[in-house]
Amino acid sequence: MSFQNPVFIPGPTNMPESVRKACDMPTLDHRSPAFARLFKPAVAGVRRVLKMQAGEVIILPSTGTGGWEAAITNTLSPGDTVLAARFGMFSHRWIDMCQRHGLEVQILETPWGQGAPLAAIEAALKADKAGKIKAVLATHNETATGVKSDIAGIRRAMDAAGHGAMLFVDGVSSIASMPFDMAGWGVDIAVAGSQKGFMLPAGLAILGVSPKAIAAMETARLPRTFFDFKDMLAAYGRGGYPYTPAVGLIAGLAHAIELLEDEGLEAVYARHHRLAEGVRRAVFAWGMAPFAASADLYSDTVTAVKVPEGCDGTALVQLAASKYGVAFGVGLGEVAGKVFRIGHLGMLTDVMVLSGLAAAEMCMADLGWKVSLGSGVAAAQEYFRGTAGAMALAAE
Repeated sequence: MSFQNPVFIPGPTNMPESVRKACDMPTLDHRSPAFARLFKPAVAGVRRVLKMQAGEVIILPSTGTGGWEAAITNTLSPGDTVLAARFGMFSHRWIDMCQRHGLEVQILETPWGQGAPLAAIEAALKADKAGKIKAVLATHNETATGVKSDIAGIRRAMDAAGHGAMLFVDGVSSIASMPFDMAGWGVDIAVAGSQKGFMLPAGLAILGVSPKAIAAMETARLPRTFFDFKDMLAAYGRGGYPYTPAVGLIAGLAHAIELLEDEGLEAVYARHHRLAEGVRRAVFAWGMAPFAASADLYSDTVTAVKVPEGCDGTALVQLAASKYGVAFGVGLGEVAGKVFRIGHLGMLTDVMVLSGLAAAEMCMADLGWKVSLGSGVAAAQEYFRGTAGAMALAAE
């Protein structure tokens, strides 16, 4: 695999050189005022990206998966019931984690390619007359299928049901790349990771925690030590951590947020939508389609391309890596071999996207798929040419 080529996986993403350099810093005493001065801007920046109005930001040395575990262990007790839809590999993994922790999971089985089923969520909550359901788990962007879910719609469903459950959202592959409104959507815990929209190496779980979720800590009895929010918040009050933090990554996080805000968060979201739309135009030009069941579900960070009958998406990914030094994502779980995934998030431009589309076309031709070289690239070029002026004006 060539380090000169950009990656087109849905994370870890390409890193801006200045972010990489911000992480590369001398050893710092993490119990000194110098660390507090570095840490506070990162926390404040996350708060702005999440659109938080109250609550706390927790930054753990971990990944998004650790963020999931921290969310449930700090707020729930053995035997508690949570409600979750299963419609992809990452929603499945969160369900699996809850079951391993001794939670009762009420699962709404949903076809892969669909998003979170709003009507079924509302119905399940209305049927829960005893209030057994303590939390609703929602995957904002299902990375395996390229599907985004309507988190605001889930909040409306919860409110329509008059249910008091907490709302936990996996935003690992959406936050800092797609619009996210923690306060407006009534999210109680939002989970992100450093290696996606924040354009950092893997190593940080980034959480926004509402006052309601913080209050739930008082009665939660699931075991936690490393992920204990109480320990974290007590140490925050002293300007530090209860253990050694990932100092370089936190420095990089503060700088990455500075870059995002310099571009403007709305411009960041518009750029991601534009790049995603260019990819989708290419996919249709190939005679294929995104795996997402309808256009309103299309993700702006990853497209799962449904491959033609008799073709193997995994073979394309393997060939791209071995022959051209380019990384795409394989299909996972139920869609293994049926799709290949093009990540289009983080530090990415239209020119970089065009190179990835061209590489994908070469692989298709090499594998004998029915594709006209240049067809997808041309479709994306036409779209990018027609929207480049508007993006430049927005940037000004």
